[in-house]
Amino acid sequence: MERNHNDATSMQQLLDQIRESAAGPGVVSVNHILNGVGERSFGPLVLLAGLIIIAPLIGDIPGVPTVLGLIVLLTLGQLLCRRHSIWLPAWISARSVPRDKLLRGLDWLQKPARFLDRWTGPRLVFLVDGPGLYVMAIICMAVAMAMPLMELVPFSANGGGAALMAFGLAIVARDGLLAVLATSFTLVTGWFVLTSLVG
Repeated sequence: MERNHNDATSMQQLLDQIRESAAGPGVVSVNHILNGVGERSFGPLVLLAGLIIIAPLIGDIPGVPTVLGLIVLLTLGQLLCRRHSIWLPAWISARSVPRDKLLRGLDWLQKPARFLDRWTGPRLVFLVDGPGLYVMAIICMAVAMAMPLMELVPFSANGGGAALMAFGLAIVARDGLLAVLATSFTLVTGWFVLTSLVG
């Protein structure tokens, strides 16, 4: 995956790009946000999906985690097929969220974004480049496919969103150590969902 010069390299940069895409009244569509973060930005889109799922007011809307999981699935499927830009069907790209809720969610995320940006950066880069990137994509796709089930188990969708956020940030910051931590967190979340559904 080639890095475009407009790609975000930190969470705060990504939040700034989303805020710029949300200019104007009313609602903000998925297409507006996609244009804001860049149509080649596979990592930032996974990070964005995770951020929205865990953000108050937005991620709590029923069905939102499932739709975002589908977006992640389509996005990373195209990455595995070595597409150079992201395509989404019109019925997804036209979906929207209220602008005021989006901005409040972005405000809530500013403090954790500053904290995480201080602790992330290029480390163990070989884990997030080449084959490592595709392994992360497959794990994220598994999380995305499980998102409808996670909506049935309280708080587990937030765990799935946190896993996606961590993998997305690992790609954006080229942080292999964070990718390892994200994999561990994903396994714990999967165990929690399975035991909750079986029990």
